[in-house]
Amino acid sequence: MELTQKEIKVSIADYKLASSPDKMLTVGLGSCVGTFIYDERVGIGGLSHIMLPDSKPFVGKGTINPAKFADLALPAMVAELKKGAPSSNLKAKIVGGANMFNFNSLSANGNVGQRNIQAVKEMLQALQIPLLAEHVGGKTGRTMIVDLKDFKTMVRLVHSQIVYI
Repeated sequence: MELTQKEIKVSIADYKLASSPDKMLTVGLGSCVGTFIYDERVGIGGLSHIMLPDSKPFVGKGTINPAKFADLALPAMVAELKKGAPSSNLKAKIVGGANMFNFNSLSANGNVGQRNIQAVKEMLQALQIPLLAEHVGGKTGRTMIVDLKDFKTMVRLVHSQIVYI
């Protein structure tokens, strides 16, 4: 019996989990970072569309969406993944983090894309998840599509080429 492949869309400031043979995708990765964390032995993965690097400036200012921030979204997604893969051998790929607005990287707020990339990498390191591939930076938006059958990750650049990581 062949399983049907579903396409699971991950919106901005959200994350979702899926298993083989499904595909996951997120569009509109400008300064945001798409983070795909997976365990190929078990055939599961999670895709997060992170909007901001750090939740701390927003604490105490009303309800916040944890999936919006690298420091909250990745630990939460990994905790859920580990329920499906308790002896997990997690790996990661990241896409995005463009400098969409030509901000001066030396300014107080700097380049949001670069800060997102750095925050994601630091969180992956803290979670002890190796980063196997990345397609980050630049000035172009991207779409990220992951096939959970083989964990190939397609990156489609706006008005440009398609690359695989």
